[in-house]
Amino acid sequence: MVPVVGSGTPTDPRRPQYAPWPPAANPPRTGIIAYSQQLSDDGRFALVEFVAWERSAFQPLLNDKTVTVFEKGKDSQAAIEAALKKFRKSFSLDQFGTVMP
Repeated sequence: MVPVVGSGTPTDPRRPQYAPWPPAANPPRTGIIAYSQQLSDDGRFALVEFVAWERSAFQPLLNDKTVTVFEKGKDSQAAIEAALKKFRKSFSLDQFGTVMP
């Protein structure tokens, strides 16, 4: 879960912090290449799944102690849902995630 950033203009849209901006047609393999989000009930935070080819792309996010990070395969579905339902009452991992073409 990360704060929502951006002023809401076409050149600076509202988006999750750490989301790549501007979007790239061919994102570098060293960065975040995709994400999926749901806004918190108050709209101040984004519940986000970030996707990258290399784990090193997540290092800035993992180093940021102001955001909540869960890792697939390390954190249980029950723990993730319990934490995120505090911010979005209807949150379900079964209806969340990024699909890569």
